Amino acid sequence: MKIRALKFSLPLAIYILAYLSFTQNGWMVFAPILFAFLIVPSVELLIPSNEKNLTDAEEQIAKEDRLYDIWLYAIVPLQYIALYYFLQTVNDPSINHWELAGRILAMGLLCGTFGINVGHELGHRRHLYERNMAKALLLTSLYMHFYIEHNKGHHKNVSTHEDPSSARKGENLYRFYLRTVAYGFISAWKIAADEQRKKGKPVLNIMNQMIQFQLLQLVFLASIFLMFGIFAGTCFLAAATIGFLLLETVNYIEHYGLERKKTEEGYERAMPEHSWNSSHFLGRLLLFELSRHSDHHYQASRKYQLLRHHEEAPQMPTGYPGMILLAMFPPLWFQVMHKRMTEFKASLNH
Repeated sequence: MKIRALKFSLPLAIYILAYLSFTQNGWMVFAPILFAFLIVPSVELLIPSNEKNLTDAEEQIAKEDRLYDIWLYAIVPLQYIALYYFLQTVNDPSINHWELAGRILAMGLLCGTFGINVGHELGHRRHLYERNMAKALLLTSLYMHFYIEHNKGHHKNVSTHEDPSSARKGENLYRFYLRTVAYGFISAWKIAADEQRKKGKPVLNIMNQMIQFQLLQLVFLASIFLMFGIFAGTCFLAAATIGFLLLETVNYIEHYGLERKKTEEGYERAMPEHSWNSSHFLGRLLLFELSRHSDHHYQASRKYQLLRHHEEAPQMPTGYPGMILLAMFPPLWFQVMHKRMTEFKASLNH
């Protein structure tokens, strides 16, 4: 089983390529972007998805194998080391504008794949030290409110019009950005404020988690500007923005056009059919099984290595990297996904 866990070392390829981006010149600064959004999608078009699930015995072994956790824990220091290298190298006077853009994109990719994605996985864990690691990773994208809104808002309201992170049919990616970024932040404030009221405490006090997060992010950002300068700090802001927009793009593709039915008691339970699923192998490994999203919403407490493929869930035509690219071109996205939605609804009626 240790060999099975070793396959999740693949995300480190992005980390290594990002290091090359920060330390090399020329086309190499775009190496992580080319790998993630050219090589991986091209390979996934040729290789069929792997829909096999673990047996009960394999699942028990995977549950007890600490290597799966160690991969996640290692990401925390690696992310901060990468950020340090990035902040050091963007001030290099020898690089041109294209090379600078490549380094910002590389750091933005790390903010999205390592900072927010791994932060998402650890944010669902029951141990406090793991949840604190999640917050540390989200800090590198200045998106700590995600910890509140995702766990206590998105999972409750997924695939409803009450959820800012669920895209509606006909809503293009860029309109979705405006809605989800603003209302996701507002939702996190409301959740944190309600928690204070339930405890009988005033909303505006230091125990309010949203206030804590905003103060921590301000201190972190101010430290970067003081230590590395205004230019490097501005480059970090650009990379962090790319990171959280990458997250919101993933949110867009995960629930696009899917809706839970409203009942007298509220909404029906979130089931596998309320999330788009992808079992394409490379995308699964690079994002620590995030693309088996249907099972994640069905059982949010399941660790990434245990997530299952559900036949009854709507299936994406390719893995996440390819779907992210497709979402950036709304006419093509609508053409592909609306046809896929029609086929899925027809399958439910049989």
